[in-house]
Amino acid sequence: GENGVDGRAVRVGTRRSQLARIQTDSVVMKLRELYPDLCFEIVAMSTTGDKILDTALSKIGEKSLFTKELENALERNEVDLVVHSLKDLPTSLPPGFTIGAVCKRENPLDAVVFHPKNCGKTLTLLPEKSVIGTSSLRRAAQLKKKFPQLEFRDIRGNLNTRLKKLDEKEDFSAIILAAAGLKRMGWENRIGQLLGPEDCLYAVGQGALAVEVRAKDQDILNMVSALHDADTVLCCIAERAFMKRLEGGCSVPVAVNTLLKDGQLYLTGAVYSLDGSDSLKETMQTSVSYPHQNEDGPNDDVQHVGITAKNVPAQAQEAAENLGVELASLLLSKGAKHILSVARQLNDA
Repeated sequence: GENGVDGRAVRVGTRRSQLARIQTDSVVMKLRELYPDLCFEIVAMSTTGDKILDTALSKIGEKSLFTKELENALERNEVDLVVHSLKDLPTSLPPGFTIGAVCKRENPLDAVVFHPKNCGKTLTLLPEKSVIGTSSLRRAAQLKKKFPQLEFRDIRGNLNTRLKKLDEKEDFSAIILAAAGLKRMGWENRIGQLLGPEDCLYAVGQGALAVEVRAKDQDILNMVSALHDADTVLCCIAERAFMKRLEGGCSVPVAVNTLLKDGQLYLTGAVYSLDGSDSLKETMQTSVSYPHQNEDGPNDDVQHVGITAKNVPAQAQEAAENLGVELASLLLSKGAKHILSVARQLNDA
């Protein structure tokens, strides 16, 4: 009763990849614990990003590569909620949708997985001209600058495919992947090196799972909001606001690092040229320690960069969003727009 979804199956949309299924299963498991009387059904589908495997992500030029088909199903009422990696969700969602939950973030750092013959090495110890695989402009830009002796080449496919390409061929000495995905797949033992913020800032929203729902579906919105992790929500609002103000996407190298400590939110943000030679990086902080006020009434549906989090203090969310906007504005005042537009043109070319 109290959440109004009694007596009907709640349908959960997901991508078909093994990682997407594992992520969705973990969210559904939490929902089943919270709502033992409800029945949850998982509906899996393929997305554009899963089908186009021979082109670099940044070249396909579609913002919602991994989310469009899922959102269409949500719009047609074929599913009630969809589980995504937050980093796949654009900072502006289509009208009528909202992120109803951001789950507790897994380790957001990037990880290096080495070819078996390089086991026990680090990037510094690899022979010169070793080829590193990554499908991310952000990773390549930062690592080219840090490790000019290495070569970086595009590698696509889901996690299983990429690991197979690495292990079974001699094309790559190592590949860079998100630590969170490897951990969720149970492949943590393959992580040869974790890249800290001094080596590589991570992607906006990396390591966090998001639950997208129809903004007007109050019952489902209330139900999934129990999954929100307040700290993760505030970090990700700041990161997404930073990205949105910069008008970044996966076709430009934008990177972040956030830390929430003693009520202070610290956001480091950076933009890079494609080869990493040109970059701007700054850190700002703000207080996010506000009491939670019950704000019943019309403010219920306030979204912050696509996220609806009623159970996180509104003033804290505003502070986080302002932090992201201010940091981006600072970088823009120092010339970030030029760096990003050149990166975009080169990438499009």
